[in-house]
Amino acid sequence: MAERLPVLKTWKLYIGGAFPRTESGRSLLVHDRSGNPSAHICRASRKDLRNSVVAARKAADAWSRRTAFNRGQILYRMAEMLEGKGEEAASLLTATVPGGLRRARREVERSCDRLVAYAGWADKFSQVLGNSNPVAGPYYNFTTPESMGVVGVVAPNEEPLLGLISLVAPVLCSGNTVVALGSEAHPLLTSFLGEVCATSDVPAGVLNLLTGIRSELLEVMAGYRDLDGIHAAGCGAEERTVLELGAAENIKRVHVRLTSGAEWYDNRLCESPYWIESFVEMKTVWHPSSAG
Repeated sequence: MAERLPVLKTWKLYIGGAFPRTESGRSLLVHDRSGNPSAHICRASRKDLRNSVVAARKAADAWSRRTAFNRGQILYRMAEMLEGKGEEAASLLTATVPGGLRRARREVERSCDRLVAYAGWADKFSQVLGNSNPVAGPYYNFTTPESMGVVGVVAPNEEPLLGLISLVAPVLCSGNTVVALGSEAHPLLTSFLGEVCATSDVPAGVLNLLTGIRSELLEVMAGYRDLDGIHAAGCGAEERTVLELGAAENIKRVHVRLTSGAEWYDNRLCESPYWIESFVEMKTVWHPSSAG
């Protein structure tokens, strides 16, 4: 009797709160560290990227108008759901990322903690980044941070879950929506995060997740006029040039993190409100004082 072949899971994209297949019909076969077929993932196309930006733009106004406290609650709920699925996440990490189950569990735990950290910052970062400005006259002058709109995220290959969440969480907590391209080398956790979002309180379109080939989508993302910024990590010199040159044509803000290795586990570095600052706009308001 012939040996039975397992039915491999086909992971889909996460766009607008749904799980569509890529419009191109293309997929990539993921192998585990032993070289055995592990799963299929979608190979996102330019149209998938466009559909993600449309979904994110549609969700942006309502997300930015939610109270900061409520955005914090939703990020915290993401952490709850991720921790509840922690063993599954660790198993997926172990399949393709060297280091074993103990290392994988540590990455999942830190990913949960990072979501909780930015959930806490959601209603506090304004007090750190904003200011009451001294002015010569009978006025109050306040500077407060406001969300930019839609931000593209490019995740690193190392620490594929922790790196992705570390880039996404500060962008979300400040009221932006996200189109994220996950790790090319270890894509399973990007697709898995979509399932976490679907079972938590994340509104449709707030976080959109793509898997595929970075070289096919990076230039498109950089030049896409309806993206207001890009938050990236793990980029080589050529990739960074692609992002910066593409963004120069449409005045898009690009911040490429040089974080690597153990630095992803550094809470003082990666949970700073200044990771939020890169993706807010400062609004200054003048108001007459009672003395005036």
